[in-house]
Amino acid sequence: MGFRSLFSSFSSHNIGIDLGTATTLVCVGKEIVIEEPTVVSLDTKTREVVAVGEEARKMLGRTPSSIEAIRPIKDGVIADFEVTEELLKKFIKKVQPKTLFTKPRVVIAVPSGITDVERRAVRDSAYHAGAAEVWLVAEPMAAAIGVGLPIEEASGNMIIDIGGGTTEIAVINLYDIVCNTSIRIAGDEMNMSIVEYLRKKYNLLIGEMTAEEIKKRIGSAGNVKEEKSMEVKGRDSVGGLPRVIKVVSNEIREALKGPVSQIITAIKNSLEKTPPELSSDILDKGITLVGGGACLTGLANLIKRETGLEVNVPENPTRCVVMGTAKILEKFDKYQKVLVRTV
Repeated sequence: MGFRSLFSSFSSHNIGIDLGTATTLVCVGKEIVIEEPTVVSLDTKTREVVAVGEEARKMLGRTPSSIEAIRPIKDGVIADFEVTEELLKKFIKKVQPKTLFTKPRVVIAVPSGITDVERRAVRDSAYHAGAAEVWLVAEPMAAAIGVGLPIEEASGNMIIDIGGGTTEIAVINLYDIVCNTSIRIAGDEMNMSIVEYLRKKYNLLIGEMTAEEIKKRIGSAGNVKEEKSMEVKGRDSVGGLPRVIKVVSNEIREALKGPVSQIITAIKNSLEKTPPELSSDILDKGITLVGGGACLTGLANLIKRETGLEVNVPENPTRCVVMGTAKILEKFDKYQKVLVRTV
């Protein structure tokens, strides 16, 4: 039995990770076993981990001075190396059995536009967290594999992944990304636009969690059949007292206009860079839209209207990237050419 076969037989718990700015998803085999916010809470004196994931997210903006809630991934890349390592350790330990020979092979999806330094930060975090092998894959490539696009064919496949920190736009052909655009405008930027809009219009201060809830409940990128409204609680920036206001969906659509327009511009720029033959393929197949941003009401229709192309949104757009890592691990020899080995 060769080393590769021996490694595979002892590593039935190989791990695929979508280390996202907003959410981290972890799969073992074909099963998603973790889907939690990318947040860590630390004791400010000892720097010991108090909580990770959903439990830590609930502490954002609500912690006493003795506890600090941190989002260690900013704009799709590691902003706090040590905290990211702790997050990965907790998640890997959670899914790995406590037996011998269980150090996993780990495939991690990363933004296509990150630097070599940022790649090394991801690699080192995973090794320190207990990985035996660490391989990286570009998020749009993982998403394309997860959706089931025929990336091995001599035909253009266009995929857009709008996450928390980055929007990834790629045209894939013959196991390779022919042209790609990665911009750091995505879900977080939308949230901050809502925060700024309410501060300027109503003198109301809200946190990112509240902005995220507003975006999910009544946010949209285009006209909707029925305007919705909701109450928003925050603090008056002038008087300093708690306050409640009512906002409607057309206001939030106005607040989101800036980041949405930047994403549309990036998509058009990417299409302009696409080779003509692949453009004709995209005209036939359309665009595949994934990530949390795909859930924004009206965005797919807006992209269709602005580009003249069909836009396909899979059933679970937020899970496509991590399911891609699962397929890569399942058929490792087939997909190894799309991976970057880290040593």
